[in-house]
Amino acid sequence: MTNNTISFSRTDKANFFRTLNKRVNAYFKENELKRTGNWKLYTKAIIMFGIFLVPLIIILTVSMSQWALLLLTVVIGVGMAGVGMNVMHDSNHESFSSKKWVNKVMGSSIYILAGNVYNWKVQHNVLHHTFTNIQGHDEDIDAGRIIRFTKNAKWLKIHQFQKYYSIFLYGLLTINWAITTDFRQMRKYLKRKLSYGKFPNPATEWTTLIVTKLVYYFMWIVLPLLVLDIAWWKVLIGFFVMHYTAGMILSVVFQLAHVVPNTEMPLPDKEGNLEHTWAVHQLYTTSNFAPTNKFVSWYTGGLNHQVEHHIFPHISHIHYGKIAKIVKETALEYDLPYNEYKTFQKAIVEHFNQLKALGIRPAYA
Repeated sequence: MTNNTISFSRTDKANFFRTLNKRVNAYFKENELKRTGNWKLYTKAIIMFGIFLVPLIIILTVSMSQWALLLLTVVIGVGMAGVGMNVMHDSNHESFSSKKWVNKVMGSSIYILAGNVYNWKVQHNVLHHTFTNIQGHDEDIDAGRIIRFTKNAKWLKIHQFQKYYSIFLYGLLTINWAITTDFRQMRKYLKRKLSYGKFPNPATEWTTLIVTKLVYYFMWIVLPLLVLDIAWWKVLIGFFVMHYTAGMILSVVFQLAHVVPNTEMPLPDKEGNLEHTWAVHQLYTTSNFAPTNKFVSWYTGGLNHQVEHHIFPHISHIHYGKIAKIVKETALEYDLPYNEYKTFQKAIVEHFNQLKALGIRPAYA
């Protein structure tokens, strides 16, 4: 690609998005609903924080076997992913609450999840939600050289085995946040002057990053070392297991929404122009999975309704199940794709089929 600037088509001849937006607005107006969260979301937030933090309190205050301690770190990882998908995610999309200060406070939960608000908003809200599945612009499909998520990425011999080893690498997602990713992203994003909203003061962002990382390390490593009568390496194992559990959950949820056979990985032409409008682009590049599975919808924060989330990122996930019918009917009415896998298991199988296909040497694919 010779042009770093991406331009979506401005021509929506069928007026798809205008029609869809009108219908979704009518749904909220007729039912007298806010687009943000309600008591169901706030109750779930308490539950997720409980799963995440209560085990830590138990570990620090109750004497138990080391196997029990290890099991609790797994539970913390489950809670960590749950807080990320249900609380942090909605909040940093400004859909958790209609009050900005509530979104800001709850969005700051990312700091105890090993992340950083500025980096996350740029990487997720700006790059991923704008340039979904576009190689070189959407960092979520860039796994470096080790995994080939798109046919537009360079093929290496090792990729023929990625269908086997990739799952073991997925668990490293959040521990990379904690150790290296945030520092690399902040340096890159500030240099490129990227932001979600007003460009921040670089000194303030670097100070925030360093201070919150020190607090994070103290909370999850230093404090257990001071309180628990166990070897330091066992604390680090617990830290790793916690992150590996959360990283595995978050990675799989993302892959099932974007790296599956029914989603496209389009590239712009030489002038940087894309074929579709932004909204239609989201239909081609995202996929739902297990849309009627109540537990999956509840635990993943509605991220199994990825189509609805990408078109309406400022609507809280608690509404996705209801507006999904509107989105699907409108897409089909305009002869546009509406990608979904009926079950979680089917989406898993299709994701690894996609990894297998992408692992084949292109000349012989």
